[in-house]
Amino acid sequence: MILTNFHHPHDNARLIEFFFEDGPSLKESVLETDRLFCESAAKWVPEIEKKSIFSRVKSMWTKKNELMKMHHTIADENGIYPDWKTVLDQEWDVLQKKAGKEVYVQPGDHIAAALEGGERTVFLSEGTFIVDELHVPSFTILKGAGAGKTVIRLRDSAPKRSFVLTNENHVKGNSHILIEGITMDWNIERLQPDEKSSSGNNRSSCLTFANVEFGWVKNCEAINPGLHCYDVSSTLYDYSGDGYRARGGSRYIWIDGCTGSGFGDDGVTTHHSDYILISNCYMHDPSGRSHQKGFSNSNGFEADDGSRYVWLIHNASTRCFGGIEVKAHATSSAAANVHIIGHLSVNDNRSYNFRHIGHHHAKDPDSKTALFVTATRIVSIHPVYTDLYRDSSPRALTVSAYKHVIINGLRAIGNPSYDYKRLPAAGIQYKSKHVHIQNVVMEDFPTAGSGLKVFGGAQKADHVFIQKAAFKNCGKKPLHVAADVHAGQGEIVTLA
Repeated sequence: MILTNFHHPHDNARLIEFFFEDGPSLKESVLETDRLFCESAAKWVPEIEKKSIFSRVKSMWTKKNELMKMHHTIADENGIYPDWKTVLDQEWDVLQKKAGKEVYVQPGDHIAAALEGGERTVFLSEGTFIVDELHVPSFTILKGAGAGKTVIRLRDSAPKRSFVLTNENHVKGNSHILIEGITMDWNIERLQPDEKSSSGNNRSSCLTFANVEFGWVKNCEAINPGLHCYDVSSTLYDYSGDGYRARGGSRYIWIDGCTGSGFGDDGVTTHHSDYILISNCYMHDPSGRSHQKGFSNSNGFEADDGSRYVWLIHNASTRCFGGIEVKAHATSSAAANVHIIGHLSVNDNRSYNFRHIGHHHAKDPDSKTALFVTATRIVSIHPVYTDLYRDSSPRALTVSAYKHVIINGLRAIGNPSYDYKRLPAAGIQYKSKHVHIQNVVMEDFPTAGSGLKVFGGAQKADHVFIQKAAFKNCGKKPLHVAADVHAGQGEIVTLA
């Protein structure tokens, strides 16, 4: 299978369904995952930390990680969605009423003037609009004639730190913004060919929502950003330590039907924000230019530092470092309460990668915040080595440091003629705990050491349960569970 530049993201669900036709229905799978997640989460005992003088000082620019709330995924006649989406839907009606004034803009007109004051719908005609950076006020709809028809492109003289689009006030915040039917072109051609493409922190992206409550991005395209295609962010990124989150995070954001390519870091990413839905999107072919060459952690989709309550439904990625990465940097809180339902990863290096950097090894502190990830009906096709991150071995799935993880429905298909160098095609490792994996089919990794390996040793995974797993042509030891790992197994089938 090959996903081209012209793949339509609304085809994702149909393609994913093909790999699960013989199993439980999508609704049954989603409800089963939700049940398993609730059972696992019930075992979690939150740590209560005493406030120190230093933590009180830090509270001037950051905040302690709040107690986690538990939400459910709904599967009914309206589709698959998180239970909190009803809040967002109510605010959609508010936006439609408040943005009643209509303004029409042609190429050459002053878009910034048309947006000024908000409380309006600004219609952009077909054509290319050259801008320095556009700031969108609250209660505003910015609507183009369709991706590829309406193009907003950064001016050649725009600073590297520029966004194509962002909300008006990152400090005070904004609310009720819809961006629809637009191609955003960051114009990377204005930089030198070997120049690093990003300027630092959360700048240099095509579209950034920073401190936005109630936002929608629909049927847009983002091209060649220095950093991210779409970033749901806080006022600034924050690295105050595990257990702390940035102030000014965004809340209740839905990105749907969007595409992106040529990104310097990630396609769609989230930071220190809550209640995010990403659906029917397609990210492909990053440049990796925001990183040192050969060390580009460029993911199609990423739930990053301090993000919580993130749902990713029926998305696709190809030729990225990670298809979906759920993670955090060492000095930040991990993304938590992240739920993947249907994803197609083709020729990514690490299709599904859950990790908290700096909390993996025996000498590292255990992560306080790497908790609660579920993945239902995920597909990995031919994971490969990549020039983006040269020393990273291909894997369909990697879980590191996270606790209370549910994988319900994994289809991993390798290339029987590819050299996987006797390394595992999937791994549960680095102090991950309470991991439940079921409904797995892995095939055609003959040169891998294992299909699925659960690592032991000083930084072993623990409390891992595997059932309803089938391995075909997956190396000499298709399922390898280290002897010192507390593990349980249900039905396992191995075929030659």
